[in-house]
Amino acid sequence: MIYYLLELITRQEVTMRKPAPLPAGARESLGQLLKKVKTKTHFQRVQCLWLRAALDLSSQDVALAIGWKASSVRHLQAQYLREGEPVLAASKRGGRYRANMTVDEERLFLSSFLKKSARGEILVVSEIKKAYEKAIGHRVPKSTIYRIVARHGWRKVAPRPRHPKGDEVLQEEFKKNSPK
Repeated sequence: MIYYLLELITRQEVTMRKPAPLPAGARESLGQLLKKVKTKTHFQRVQCLWLRAALDLSSQDVALAIGWKASSVRHLQAQYLREGEPVLAASKRGGRYRANMTVDEERLFLSSFLKKSARGEILVVSEIKKAYEKAIGHRVPKSTIYRIVARHGWRKVAPRPRHPKGDEVLQEEFKKNSPK
């Protein structure tokens, strides 16, 4: 019985339905867009559709050519058919999904501390942390503050233990011969 079923399955031709046609003029517009793209990701997205429009390749062949999975190719092609060319530019990766403040809000928050540093005061991360926690309404780890400070181009500057042009021999001699 099992052998009979296997034989039936192997005899049947697996046919997939023909994909929906791309809009008229898609081949030319995608060809022009291929010349204008600047990033690898954007190029692959346009190429994914151009290969189908220009060479009538299947999703498996397109996937093999650009190094994607066939399901990703079909997904992008279906999305293009629904929404058009804006789909190619939109990459929904990345972002500051867990950010407590926008970058502009952070810049505004740090501006008060920048004024302190301009007066020559030393900035302490724990003070910035307390002010930040008060501003957002909950506690955060110190690493959050260090990332914010680094994001805005600040760096850690520690006072030197001694002057770079200081002469240790002269200092020791001064200590010995100076009146107490």
